Amino acid sequence: MNKAELIRRISSYAGLTQKEAGKALTAFQESVVKQLAGGEHITLVGFGSMSVVERKERVGRNPRTGDTLVIPARKAVKFKPGVKLHEAVNAE
Repeated sequence: MNKAELIRRISSYAGLTQKEAGKALTAFQESVVKQLAGGEHITLVGFGSMSVVERKERVGRNPRTGDTLVIPARKAVKFKPGVKLHEAVNAE
């Protein structure tokens, strides 16, 4: 599913126009980015939680040449799915 398809789904589920659904999705995305960039933790009960974690500098290997290289420290976004999402994905 791409962004346009998601906007159509939100529009039909929420009874909004596609323009309103697009604005809502954009507002959600911008809010999440702003909060995570500020180091905040986001929890959406049933869906999951997102947080920023620090990755340490480490030594890696170029698979093509076999040469070792240093992978610099960085921040990464961590997502932990909520119970409802986990159960929905694993339902048979």
